[in-house]
Formats: sequence, C-alpha cells, structure tokens
Amino acid sequence: MIYDQILVRYGEMSLKGKNRKIFVDQLRKNVQRALENFPNIEIQAKRDRMHILLNEENMGEVKERLKKVFGIHSFSPVIKLEKDMERLKESAKRLFLDLDASGKTFKVSAKRADKTFPYTSDQINRTLGTYLLNQIPGLTVDVHHPDFDLQVEVRQEAIYVTCEVIKGAGGLPVGSSGKGMLMLSGGIDSPVAGYLAMKRGLKIEAVHFYSPPFTSERSKQKVIDICKKLAEICGEIPLHIVPFTEIQQTIHQKVPNNYSMTITRRMMLRLTDEIRKKQGGLAIVNGESLGQVASQTLESMFTINEVTDTPVLRPLVAMDKLEIIQIAKEIGTHDISILPYEDCCTIFAPAQPKTKPTREKANEYETLFDYRALMEKALAGIETIVVSSGEEPAEKTAFQELF
Repeated sequence: MIYDQILVRYGEMSLKGKNRKIFVDQLRKNVQRALENFPNIEIQAKRDRMHILLNEENMGEVKERLKKVFGIHSFSPVIKLEKDMERLKESAKRLFLDLDASGKTFKVSAKRADKTFPYTSDQINRTLGTYLLNQIPGLTVDVHHPDFDLQVEVRQEAIYVTCEVIKGAGGLPVGSSGKGMLMLSGGIDSPVAGYLAMKRGLKIEAVHFYSPPFTSERSKQKVIDICKKLAEICGEIPLHIVPFTEIQQTIHQKVPNNYSMTITRRMMLRLTDEIRKKQGGLAIVNGESLGQVASQTLESMFTINEVTDTPVLRPLVAMDKLEIIQIAKEIGTHDISILPYEDCCTIFAPAQPKTKPTREKANEYETLFDYRALMEKALAGIETIVVSSGEEPAEKTAFQELF
C-alpha cells in the first residue's frame, strides 16, 4: 500500500469560530467509533483537518466507513513527504506505477500553502509533469478530463500527494447539536427524517408506538431493522417501544371517527415529550411532510402541536414523496420500510380523517375521557432496546418513574 494516511477535510465545520474545537473533537470521536475495528489506526485531529495514519490497515474498508461519517466534506488517501522535489518526483512515479498509469492521461494540480518552498505552484506542475511523461510509458497530458489528477499540497509541515478525492457525507458531526427523540414508525418517511436530523449533528433516540395484537412482532422487528441501518451512522440508537393498544382503543371508542387521528397524534406527542424529559433530549423529530396526508396539513400540525412547547423538528417538511423515497433508497431503509407489516397508525387510520381540525374541538373531545392513568401505564411499560449496527439488540429494560 503506497498511501500511508488519509487526509480528512472538514467543510462546513471550517466556518465555525471559537467553538470549532467542540465540533472537531466530536468528529474525532465519531471517526474513532466508525474505525474501532482497526486497532492500528492513529487519528490526529487538528483545527483545519484530520489525519488518519493507516499502518497497513485495509484501505478499502476504511474508506467505505468514512463515507458515512457526518462532518466530513471530503477525504483523500495521501502520501506524506518531506519538502524535497526529488522525493516528490520519486513518490509520484511510484504512485503512478502502482496505479498502472501507462497509456492513461493525467494532470498535476499543485497548491503551495508554504511560500518558503523554492518552487511555485506552476513550477511544481511543470517539473513534475515533465518528469512523469519521461518515466511512465504512454502517459499523456489532459488538463480537462484526465484519468488521474495528481494533487500536490505543500504545507508547513510536509508535502501531501494524492490522486483521489472522495466525497464525504457532509453536515455536522452527530452529537454536536444535542439530542432529539425521533418518532419512528415503520414507514418510509421517519427514518429519512432521522437520517437528516443526524446530518445536522443531532444525536437521536427513537420512539415507536406498538399496539399488539393489532400490530405483530414482525412490525416491531421491522423498526429494529430500520434502527440498525441508522445506527451505521452513529454507532447505536436507543429504541423506546411504547405499548399503545389501550390508548388507541379508548380513542377509537370515545372520539368521533374523523378526529381520532388528531387525538392519537396528540397522545403520541405527549408521550414522546415525557420520554424526552427523562432522557435529556431537547427536541422531537418526526417525518411529517407538509400536505402529504391528513395529519400533516398545516391545520393538523397546528392543532397537534398544542400539547407541547418542545421544538418539533420536521426535516422533510418541504420535500415531496419522490425525494424522500430516493434518500430512503440511498441510506438502505426503503426496502425495509415497504415490508407489509403495518404499524399502529395504519391499523387504526379512519376512513375520512379531518384535514382541518381545530384546537377547540380536539380539547373538547379529549375531555370525554381522562387518559392520565393510561398514559402512566404506557410509560411504565416501555421497553428500551439499544440497537447497534449489524448486531443483536441489547437486553430490553423497563422504562419507569416518568410521572
């Protein structure tokens, strides 16, 4: 392996001021977690970039894992050299031989950040280009669409050489923006909302409402499998499974049919908010997209939101369904979400839900029954599973003493 390290560029994090160190430290922790199976790797996180020293580790697998780490704008496998032109020429030759560049096209793109280096960027381009043309059979120059773009960066401490720039996931490091509770159904939208929330630096815990026997064990497993996919980004996700059968049945019996969805969503939001308080979260995340279904009209959102003053984040609010489906496919949750195991929302969905519910009516219908005892019972019966990528969930634990 000719490359000896990976150079990580920060992107948006570079715009941060005095608090940049917080973001850099969080990114270092996240990269360390993503590469925890590679014991020989050394991570050096600096203010403007990160260096990952490989020490003979599997380059291909390392690159694949880094692609999923939020906070990375791009990264490159590089050779680190002393600031010497002869060493630079010899290393470039070895790299091109390793890449089997004979008969291919190339260009040299040099950047001289260290102005004390005795060659300008243009001189590096010409000197190195001429040398490689003489050393590699059949190699030709193409400055517009080359097979290999040899990038040379001369910095204060060393010269870095690469032929590859890999696009990162972008965004901010997971955990740098606090914690939120993701209302996770088994559908397409909410996993994408969770993914986009993590891209903005949010650490998430998932809340799923489970209504046996109307929803099956397979529907629960479906949600666990979705969490496993999302956990590939952040390592692990606590999943709080809320027993919701009695509350849903009571709503179905006590509330007019066209308002049952509105009241159900209000109860879900109340319960999620209680879990948020217990877990130290600062926001609730859901997969609502404006106007997509009856419970996602602006009037519905206004009425449902009345029950909490906690920020409710809706990453999908301005996206259409095809955009959401495309992201779901890219992150690997789509094929799980479309499995035919229904969640509690679809099982109890009314035939003609109210699209413009009012807070006055919702409050009136909620006074027809005192739901507090049922809410306490549901919260006491919560099962919490810590879901990790590709592993069996950790042991279930009871969720107690919320009231």
